Order: sequence, then structure tokens, then C-alpha cells
Amino acid sequence: MQDKQPAYRPVVFRDRSAGYAFLTRSTAVSEQTIDWDDGETYPVIDVEISSESHPFYTGKARTLDSEGRIDRYERRYGGKPPDATG
Repeated sequence: MQDKQPAYRPVVFRDRSAGYAFLTRSTAVSEQTIDWDDGETYPVIDVEISSESHPFYTGKARTLDSEGRIDRYERRYGGKPPDATG
């Protein structure tokens, strides 16, 4: 009989664009392997983006100019937006 749960084992995820890799546990499967700092060999999975390269986590994300948007709304519609209560 076959196990219903996939094997949960150590796997390295590697973000090549940031030169960053981390060891965690996963059920992901890979034919590629990597020799890790602890001397062990683990399956490795290459990812497109990680916390090391994602703009949100690196602080390089675009921020919206909310004040400029409010000023533009007031200029366009003549004053503050109407009260939503009534």
C-alpha cells in the first residue's frame, strides 16, 4: 500500500538572482542536489524570487504618493469628498 502523505524532508531553496539559499523542510521534489555548509547533500530547488530579492522585503518597492492623489482629487472636484454618511 502506498503512503498518502509525501515525504517531508530537508530541501534547499536557492534564489540565483540574489545569490541566496536557505535550508528548510518541504515536500517539494528535485533531481538537482547541493552540498550544504553542514557537509550534507540536499535536494535544491531554484526559485525566481525570495525575500532577498522581492522589492517589498528589500525596501525597493514603489510607494504611492497618497498626498498628491488627494490634492489632485480636490483640484479636480472642487474641495473635499462628500461625507459618506449621508
